[in-house]
Amino acid sequence: MPKPDLQELPSTVASPAPTQPPRAKARRAPVKRHPDSLKGTLLKIVLLGLVDAFAVYVLMMLFLSQSWAALAVSSLVVLAINWIYLRKGGLPAKYLAPGVLFLLVFQVLVVVFSGYIAFTNYGDGHNSTKDDAISAIQLTAQKRVPDSPAYKASVLTKGNDFYLLFTDPSGKAQIGSTEQPLTEATGAGKDSTGKANSLPGYQTLKFQEIVANQQEILKITVPVSDNPADGTLRTADGSTAYQFKPALNYDAATDTFTDTETGTQYRDNGKGAFADANGGTLATGWKIDVGMDNFARAFTDPSLRGPLLGVILWTFTFSIASVALTFVMGLFLAITFNREDLRGKKVYRILMILPYAFPAFLSGLVWSGILNPEFGWLNQTLLGGANIGWLTDPVLAKISVLVVNVWLGFPYMFLVCTGALQSLPSEIDEAARMDGASAWRVFRSIKLPLLLVSVAPLLISSFAFNFNNFNVIYMLTGGGPRFADTDRDIGSTDILITLVYKVAFGQGTGRDYGLASALAIIIFIIVATISAISFKQTKALEDVN
Repeated sequence: MPKPDLQELPSTVASPAPTQPPRAKARRAPVKRHPDSLKGTLLKIVLLGLVDAFAVYVLMMLFLSQSWAALAVSSLVVLAINWIYLRKGGLPAKYLAPGVLFLLVFQVLVVVFSGYIAFTNYGDGHNSTKDDAISAIQLTAQKRVPDSPAYKASVLTKGNDFYLLFTDPSGKAQIGSTEQPLTEATGAGKDSTGKANSLPGYQTLKFQEIVANQQEILKITVPVSDNPADGTLRTADGSTAYQFKPALNYDAATDTFTDTETGTQYRDNGKGAFADANGGTLATGWKIDVGMDNFARAFTDPSLRGPLLGVILWTFTFSIASVALTFVMGLFLAITFNREDLRGKKVYRILMILPYAFPAFLSGLVWSGILNPEFGWLNQTLLGGANIGWLTDPVLAKISVLVVNVWLGFPYMFLVCTGALQSLPSEIDEAARMDGASAWRVFRSIKLPLLLVSVAPLLISSFAFNFNNFNVIYMLTGGGPRFADTDRDIGSTDILITLVYKVAFGQGTGRDYGLASALAIIIFIIVATISAISFKQTKALEDVN
């Protein structure tokens, strides 16, 4: 039979009816919207403009202070931020940029700067450049010029600042402040005696106001010129001023200070200070790099070496004992209140975690009142007026610190151990009991190894936390009772972190940021080493099935 010609076939046969398109193709493709809508673009421009305006202000301040390194880094950061948010695409970078920036500023920069300070003598009397130290010495070591003429003075204010308006013996009016050298007071008003007593834009203080601000007025030292060697003008009563000049003359050619009365010379001793032949130094110095001197001082300084070793031993004792006691108590309470047949265990659990809900620094203050030897609740009420030095005796103070820290720390271990116990399959306990194992054998051989698998990393982190547990020590005992064999404020309950705080911000011995930063690095090395070893040892627990 011959094949029919395709042209002779009906149209329905030649052109079959279109079939239903697949469902996936039938759906309309979603409209692709541009990631930057008009509102989003406008908002981005406004926010970026505010950021750039603040950045320009910061860059100007850095330029005026001649901080070239900070200026270069800040400029690069500003350019990077603008490039990230103005270019198309790069959405992950736009989300990550703020977090990375804050991480660099508040974490990395702080750590790097602290590490740098550890290798300098930065602290009281050594916090600026040598030129600033020379100017400060000339301004502070001043004595009244014997033949100084008397200047008539009036006290003026502008905003929150005090100014002195002087009238010299020739009748010329000049004004100045501690930060502003003497300048001519054009347009100054004068009284009948020729004394300048007013100036446009300033408010003249009355006698009662001068008396009320006497301390601030006595501190005003007006430089005669930009050269500190020219001296200053000072007033003792707000009405008469005299000229003062440095008692130490600086010779730039020899880089020495000479005492005008004794003739003693002070030279640069290479350690950031001017010293005489006997080693005596002037109070004001400057910041220099000292290498490893701060680390050597930590173990060679007689006033620090002995107390530091005792503090290190107590820090380890405090950290290990705190972790062990809180874990044992937390585990015991977790097992006790994990019984299924125990009534009211929800209430008991809430009561157990109450100490964890209070801030540690506030709890430390409360306990310091309870344990006070003279009027504390424990001695006066519970012990019938006994005089027991819970916070003043070295041994009892350490025991008190441990007890309070256990009271604050066991709720955390209680929560951790409760969660770990509830995650253990009940079939293991039932199988062990069917084999005749006692409750203690089940706990020792089965439950405890399984608990340590999940709890061991938390114990390591708890050790690191207690190693730097500043709040409990400082709020409860302040580190006391103080050691008798040192002139530093170091006590029996001080741990390394409180020692660092006292070295950095302590009173009496002055602030020594360089030494404090060196001690902070030592703490980091100790904690990092112990943590690394501990985490390596916990790998053995991974074999527990």
